[in-house]
Amino acid sequence: MAHQTTPSSQKALMMELKSLQEQPVEGFRITLVEESDLYNWEVAIFGPPNTLYEGGYFKAHIKFPIDYPYSPPTFRFLTKMWHPNIYENGDVCISILHPPVDDPQSGELPSERWNPTQNVRTILLSVISLLNEPNTFSPANVDASVMFRKWRDSKGKDKEYAEIIRKQVLSTAAEAERDGVKVPTTLAEYCVQTRVPSQDSSSDLLYDDLYDDDMEEEDDDEDESEMESGGEPTHCYPKQDRITYVE
Repeated sequence: MAHQTTPSSQKALMMELKSLQEQPVEGFRITLVEESDLYNWEVAIFGPPNTLYEGGYFKAHIKFPIDYPYSPPTFRFLTKMWHPNIYENGDVCISILHPPVDDPQSGELPSERWNPTQNVRTILLSVISLLNEPNTFSPANVDASVMFRKWRDSKGKDKEYAEIIRKQVLSTAAEAERDGVKVPTTLAEYCVQTRVPSQDSSSDLLYDDLYDDDMEEEDDDEDESEMESGGEPTHCYPKQDRITYVE
């Protein structure tokens, strides 16, 4: 019987999943939509304290292509979101998730787009940053962008944007309760990182099977260097942004 080769994308995703379980990103919970499918992840995002999203419980799906990490995944919110850089269908408009092609019309440099050194951890950190600091230069939701600018420029006196966000946050409480999740509302709770146990022993078996051969430590080194760089994530079409990634 011929040995079946495991796709390199599957190996990469299992490595990332294990890393995120052992060292979670603050403000996120990650699970597989189906235990046997590494290409579809469900993410629960906790709204950061001291922001309009405080106390929120927002769900999203990350769908990975078969040639990951050479092509970017898609990130779609399942929870209804009102945000300048989130489309009505929940798709997130963010530079890091755009294919690494030269498109002068977009206003983005190729270096601001996806490249294989990026990973799920940098995506999650980018999305958290995006929630709190929308890019309004080329919005996915024009009405939300106009409303956000009014709120920001009036220093909170124009409350329409803030009120919509708070209503969306309150509407997520029921789902958090159904999922048995306590949403952090203080900075201390939000910053606590806990190990997420595997759902069953088969996860560890799958990991062992995938990595008995040619497992390398280079990816871990890349993760650490990216985190240490302290770079901020780019948003959708950030021609005016000062933000760049370390390549």
